[in-house]
Amino acid sequence: MTTPVSVAPAIQPRQIPALLVLMTLAIGFVMAMIDVTAVNTALSDISVNLGVPLTGLVWVVDGYTLTFAALLMAGGALADRFGPKNVYQGGLSVFILGSVLCAVAPSGNALIAARLLQGAGAALFMPSSLSLLTHAYEDQATRARMLGTWSAIVGCSSAAGPLVGGLLVHSFGWRSVFWVNVPIGLLGIVLTQVVAPATPRHERALSMLSHLLGVIALAALSFVLIEGPALGWTSAPVLAAFAATVLAAFMLVRRERNGAHPLLPRALFDTPAFAAANGVGFLINFAVFGQLFLLSLFIQQSGADALHTGLKLIPMMAAFAVGNLTSGRITARVGTRPPMLYGLMVGLIMALVMLVGLTPQTPYWLLVLGAVVMNLAIGIAIPGMTATVMLVAGKAHSNSAAAALNANRQIGALVGVAMMGTVMHMAPEWVWRLPLSFCLITAAYAGALLLVYRYVKLGKPV
Repeated sequence: MTTPVSVAPAIQPRQIPALLVLMTLAIGFVMAMIDVTAVNTALSDISVNLGVPLTGLVWVVDGYTLTFAALLMAGGALADRFGPKNVYQGGLSVFILGSVLCAVAPSGNALIAARLLQGAGAALFMPSSLSLLTHAYEDQATRARMLGTWSAIVGCSSAAGPLVGGLLVHSFGWRSVFWVNVPIGLLGIVLTQVVAPATPRHERALSMLSHLLGVIALAALSFVLIEGPALGWTSAPVLAAFAATVLAAFMLVRRERNGAHPLLPRALFDTPAFAAANGVGFLINFAVFGQLFLLSLFIQQSGADALHTGLKLIPMMAAFAVGNLTSGRITARVGTRPPMLYGLMVGLIMALVMLVGLTPQTPYWLLVLGAVVMNLAIGIAIPGMTATVMLVAGKAHSNSAAAALNANRQIGALVGVAMMGTVMHMAPEWVWRLPLSFCLITAAYAGALLLVYRYVKLGKPV
């Protein structure tokens, strides 16, 4: 058992406007999401300026996601031990430092190393932000609405990222994509100190070996998925990485079952909805990020440049934000299960429609219509998934639960993009790429729907 250490808040939460607290806690993730999507628009300039080859550009993008996903569990454990407010501010500081090092990077390797540091900072502030959000709103209905609004803000930042990146690169050069994080991050640190409520600490062991095994397993898996199509699935490095993935994962599972200090409190798994919602998070991100990767390349093959591709993707991305905003109100009235169940059901139906009907000759407006309806429905389901995890966890385990959910979602994104890349490597023609890719997307939504139907039973309004 853990003994909470009480901390006296400097300012009572009720004295702070709810929206100001929400905006403060969203700054970190908004900054991170804009940075992720904006970097894609700067890749050609980075390649020319620093002489980075194609494989290096892939690691510039994926290195961030790798450390973000690999260290999220450690970020949740540190938030438990040292308090989410302190860890949130510390994570912002690390992210700012990584951004500065990216902006002044003299070579491709230095840029990749700085991107890894950025991901580590994001892994610290991401679970802490959700934990602080949970503690900031005592009323559960208000908390559900704020989670929906928070998700919508994140969705809007993701949609705006390519446009923001294109404008910055065009006006000030690729390094400005990283310099812009510095004032935003500093503002986040100051506002957090003023408006975020102090929260109790829970002194529990960090279990460093378990965290290390998780990092090894995910790093090796990432190498397999990213380098497999290029080096060959039966090449010695890929086979060695696969063996390392299996061995590290086996040792981690064994420690989690038998160890005295597991990464996740075992009490979380007393409710099947927790594991099911995490599975839903993995499958949704698998489909969403795989779809975005697929459709961005599909649009570019018609001759659109990076900026115009970003503009064409905006309505599809904005549908997630609209769905998130709508979901907050629905969840407050009917609970977390209905928006998850029916949102995934509509998303599955639209994925099937696009599987059957989408071809290289499909007009852009039909592509947008199908993607918008599908993403709107999935956007409604996502906050219900987040709220389910946080409701099951409660305040006592909110840090660890938030870290687990977001780690699973990041891993889902990695695997989804990698699988789409594998499909494109195997099928050189778009007439086969589209149906094969949407088969994977349809299967992911079907699996998520089955998990919700079978295990998520939180039907009451929150």
